[in-house]
Amino acid sequence: MDRYEGFREFVGARQHSLMYSAYLLTGDSHLAEDLLQNVLVKVARHWPKLAKGGNPEAYTRKALINEHISWRRRRKSAEYPQEDPPEQGHDPSDDTLHRVALQRALARLTPRQRAVVVLRFYEDRSVEETAGLLGCSAGTVKSQTHHALGRLRSLVPELAHLLHDTDTAGAEEIRR
Repeated sequence: MDRYEGFREFVGARQHSLMYSAYLLTGDSHLAEDLLQNVLVKVARHWPKLAKGGNPEAYTRKALINEHISWRRRRKSAEYPQEDPPEQGHDPSDDTLHRVALQRALARLTPRQRAVVVLRFYEDRSVEETAGLLGCSAGTVKSQTHHALGRLRSLVPELAHLLHDTDTAGAEEIRR
């Protein structure tokens, strides 16, 4: 019996979704690839246990978030996006400008706040699911969401009408 039986299938089935989450956490496709690769190596080490009775999806997502937070702690002198976007040869649409502005604002959140925003609004997870993945209480998720959305509203005032605490009506707009 192969120690990694089912691991390749799991990665093949979930790779796109995991990569998207890693990208949203890091804001950089190359860092996202590195982050996901590091996490998958760790998941592979625990695969026999996970395949037997664990929840590989939840474990992998939690490992992705924890590894990202750990990276951010180690990289105190991290690179940050420039204040102004590079000049482009064409006139970008408002949607593109909003995405760039939101991406910059996400990069300025704390790692935990960013993880909460990614899980709640990009992955459309409930407060309870998010709390389970982050290993904290539902109240902490609500508090972190409130603070993260407040910070995003102050960083990107032109998108403030999409960033509501009480509902996720603007979540679809944020995801675009």
